[in-house]
Amino acid sequence: MNTKMYVGNLSYDTTEADIRDLFSKHGQVDDVALLTDRETGRPRGFGFVTMADKAGMEAAIKAINGLEVDGRPLKVNEARPRDERPSFGGGGGGGGGGGRGNRGGRGGRY
Repeated sequence: MNTKMYVGNLSYDTTEADIRDLFSKHGQVDDVALLTDRETGRPRGFGFVTMADKAGMEAAIKAINGLEVDGRPLKVNEARPRDERPSFGGGGGGGGGGGRGNRGGRGGRY
């Protein structure tokens, strides 16, 4: 049973404790994860909250989606598993060859 929610449009000032306090008013919170940029360590403005049960998740979505926190209206919905998210194709291919260049052809000798 999926009880994980996506929480978006977070202010960079919002902490995991703030989110846990907000969601715990609607049921038991099992986990809060606010994502950060790997290189800079700065918040990315979204995260995930996992509730203990479906009823708590549904109550939290109904109450918190659109609620303004730290000056920003939160976007809250049921998280989709990775395999259900839209795909944007694989990684790009290589850069192709670079023209004829010097490949040992006639070399301009004639």
